Amino acid sequence: MAMIQTLYSGSSGNCTLIKDSGTAFLIDMGKNCKSTLSALYMAGISAKDLSGILITHEHSDHIAGLGVFLKHYPVPLYGSAAVLEYLHNSGMVPDCDFVEMEPCEEILLGNTGFSAFRTSHDSLDCFGYRFIFENGRSAAIATDLGCVGESVINELSGCDFVGLESNYDEMMLRDGRYPLYLKRRIASKLGHLSNKDCAGVFAELALGGTEKFMLMHLSAENNAPDIALTTCLGILENSGADGCRVEVAPRHGVGEAVEV
Repeated sequence: MAMIQTLYSGSSGNCTLIKDSGTAFLIDMGKNCKSTLSALYMAGISAKDLSGILITHEHSDHIAGLGVFLKHYPVPLYGSAAVLEYLHNSGMVPDCDFVEMEPCEEILLGNTGFSAFRTSHDSLDCFGYRFIFENGRSAAIATDLGCVGESVINELSGCDFVGLESNYDEMMLRDGRYPLYLKRRIASKLGHLSNKDCAGVFAELALGGTEKFMLMHLSAENNAPDIALTTCLGILENSGADGCRVEVAPRHGVGEAVEV
């Protein structure tokens, strides 16, 4: 049985657990080691059970806990060449098994295959990840992207589960206290996805057969779980795709385990 579960998700830190027939991965580790170990325990997983950590990019809310964690649990670290080189040269992580990935390159560990795809974000490089599980079902997760182009849609299409960032509500961002430059950065094509943009992608994917979705990486300042969920369900209903399961990843607590 394949399962996806967020350990924490939001502007204060992101980490997602992927499990499949004896294989377990993390995507990112944006809170300290102690918080992550506690979340793993709540999810019923030991750090020693992990087969690797997949890194999306180098921003602190995705890598903050890596250094200490890898000193104690030196699992392979997967990501783009640019991001892994930065982590190594900066001394932010100890020497470990760095596995450089190219977009569309598939890696098989156990009976689980995964590949990376690039997303549009203001970082050295930024990856989303797609998984093919032992049972033949598939999932994709992309938590940082200012727009969803055709190449990303192609990676998300046909998946049974898709987790996508629903970072901000447009009115909350517009009327909020952030300075103008930061508002522009967030709303740019190298920033983050709004609730409406995320829901629009979900509607397109749902009409293509995707049944399970997760709203991820919600902003603490410019969003709220009920606003994100209401926006998404409304757009899905208006598009004729209202029979899907939609979860909202909690900011600090361990989320619901979703079977894929």
